Amino acid sequence: MASKALSSSLSRRCFNPTARLLRNGPRPFAAAARRTLLEAYRPAIYVAGQRRAITSTARSRLAEAQESFDPRQQERESDEVDVCIVGGGPAGLSAAIRLKQLANEAGNEDFRVLLLEKAGELGDHIVSGNVIEPSALNELLPNWNAEDNPNRFEHVTAAKADKMRFLTKTMAIPIPKPPQMNNHGNFIISLNQFTKWLGERAEEIGVEIYPGFAASEVLYNSDGSVRGVATNDLGISRAGKPKDSFERGMEFRARVTLLAEGCHGSLTKQIVKKFDLRRDSQHQTYGLGIKEVWEIDPEKFQSGLVVHSMGYPLPSNTYGGGWMYHFGENMVSIGLVVGLDYPNPWLSPYGEFQKMKHHPLYKSTLEGGKCISYAARTLNEGGFQSIPKCAFPGGALIGDTAGFLNVPKIKGTHTAMRSGMLAAEATYTALTSTDEGSVFLYDYEDKLRSSTIWSELKTVRNMRPSFHTPLGLYGGVMYSGLEAYVFRGKTPWTLKHGKPDHAATKLADKCKKIEYPKPDGKISFDILTSVSRSGTNHEEDQPVHLQVKDWDKHAQLEWPKYKGVENRFCPAGVYEYVEDESKDIGVRFQINAQNCVHCKTCDIKVPDQDINWTTPQGGEGPKYVLT
Repeated sequence: MASKALSSSLSRRCFNPTARLLRNGPRPFAAAARRTLLEAYRPAIYVAGQRRAITSTARSRLAEAQESFDPRQQERESDEVDVCIVGGGPAGLSAAIRLKQLANEAGNEDFRVLLLEKAGELGDHIVSGNVIEPSALNELLPNWNAEDNPNRFEHVTAAKADKMRFLTKTMAIPIPKPPQMNNHGNFIISLNQFTKWLGERAEEIGVEIYPGFAASEVLYNSDGSVRGVATNDLGISRAGKPKDSFERGMEFRARVTLLAEGCHGSLTKQIVKKFDLRRDSQHQTYGLGIKEVWEIDPEKFQSGLVVHSMGYPLPSNTYGGGWMYHFGENMVSIGLVVGLDYPNPWLSPYGEFQKMKHHPLYKSTLEGGKCISYAARTLNEGGFQSIPKCAFPGGALIGDTAGFLNVPKIKGTHTAMRSGMLAAEATYTALTSTDEGSVFLYDYEDKLRSSTIWSELKTVRNMRPSFHTPLGLYGGVMYSGLEAYVFRGKTPWTLKHGKPDHAATKLADKCKKIEYPKPDGKISFDILTSVSRSGTNHEEDQPVHLQVKDWDKHAQLEWPKYKGVENRFCPAGVYEYVEDESKDIGVRFQINAQNCVHCKTCDIKVPDQDINWTTPQGGEGPKYVLT
């Protein structure tokens, strides 16, 4: 980069390097010039609202409207790296670590791997149960839990006992657990803690990690291949005008770009469409996972207990199930996953979760305890049939953004990590074999098909779609039992998924209305209380990142048919219909974007598909704890 551009950048921006050091620790492997450039760019965590714990700067005031000023015409600063990874979850971090392992082993210490994460800190946006199968972790970092390793990951609880229950309203009936759910040798963890630890291991070997940088645009070469990504502009008002805090986004150019955005990534959506990556696969189907972490009475704590349930409170035409994991010191992870192909628009996944906690199976554990954290996130449930082409010109999809979750096993961390490692190996081979031209990771596709990811998902491919039979829940349970114990994935057929999740929604007047009990404030809570436990925060004066072109038109389309389905499918109270006599339909559609926990349910489930989830300013959103 030209020194003049760098000098100009530093002269017009303010940055507190001490604050960054306190927040992220030293980065001994990043060159000083590169670090100065990147630190000159201020992620939104430094300018957004109530998270300004390390600065006393007042919230930026609005600049005067400049109708002729188009911020997109300003030149963006750029950085050149070998590999750019978007997303700091297990897949992205595993890819980054494996790349640097390969480069360092070859003596190629100048090989640059840069990882961008939209959350203010690694792990802030990550949600999972999580019972981890350590196979991929054992391969990536063999001494990850060794007693003689001073940096070992200590926050693990060995899974000691499994329980599977079918729930009626008052009973918990023991049922056999399928072989896939045997957790012997697995560990209960907080994926939030694990991701932070994995990030530290990545930095130790030279990965450049920049949390608070929200990649919002894909960059392309003249031949159409992916060139890298750009982060979003900062300091744009809600009306779309630049404020006096305006900062142009940065470009990160790379020969290979790996997308590890997690479920339904905003850039992944664009890439899948541009390169038609779903041409040979079925559509993706999704679930919404809602989770709380509780500190419970020590007398009720059973370290290593893993409990799964199905049935109540969900109706028989809705796929899903609950969990409760005892981990750490008197901690319990409890949650419910609801398949987003549910038909009744009156159903509220959040309301179902609150009901579930009052079932004796769960209430007996939670009573007398304290809820300390809340989170929600969608997950891919399509499995084998829904895996798209994962390589594209200039990059690849890895982890849950590609859809490697094993639904019957209720595990995806090990497959996400392994996909990242396979992509890293294919990437390093490709980049060290040629010095110029666009890169296509053919080897990654081949490695996936010969990996345990492929065989594991193929074996269970018919279990999730079996719940679309006319027998619903009971038919799915019976068929899944046959697959688990008899067929073992060797059947010559592959079942198809039903309608896409948004198209599965029926009209409100054709479905039974569901009334949810009022929360008691002890076991169950209102939605805003839960959102407050997610730590979510967005600067109010910025463009709404939940894009709806015409709010009035949206209301006219959705309200008469679905009577406010957005109110109910959102687990964060983002969407509302407010009575308004000035509107023809008597209500006004409203988006409370500040509440958003980045679960992306709206983008998936809205019937007319006119809500587009995009990234807000970097560093914003939830700040999860122990999720």
